[in-house]
Amino acid sequence: MSTIHTPFSGGCACGAIRYESTAEPVMMLHCHCRDCQRSSGGPFSSFVIVPVEAFKLLQGSPRFHASPSDAGSQTNRGFCPACGSPIVVKSDAAPQFAAIRTASLDDPSGFNPQVDVWTLDAHAWDHMNPALPKFEKYPQ
Repeated sequence: MSTIHTPFSGGCACGAIRYESTAEPVMMLHCHCRDCQRSSGGPFSSFVIVPVEAFKLLQGSPRFHASPSDAGSQTNRGFCPACGSPIVVKSDAAPQFAAIRTASLDDPSGFNPQVDVWTLDAHAWDHMNPALPKFEKYPQ
């Protein structure tokens, strides 16, 4: 169950980008794929998934980097062009959702992950919560 209440907001480290979500999360997760590892600088990325129409930019504009997705489309990772903070991910395979980087939230204390995805790429030293469901790739 979500412990993040709407509306919620966030932004980048330098303050150039500010956003708000007007919808509660539909899912919260950790992604362990290599692209998320590289873009986060850590063993996984944590996301709060919301309907794309609920994600509202209040200030600034992220720059997007596109990379091929296992689903055969593009994954577009948005970051602040000034400070490099990762902000949001939008996938061509699921255009109805915006995946907000948990570290960009003003108050990340309500993050409550429900699942680990792409565990196929997880490192042996990355000790995942055994109580969370695990998916080798995307949930089916």
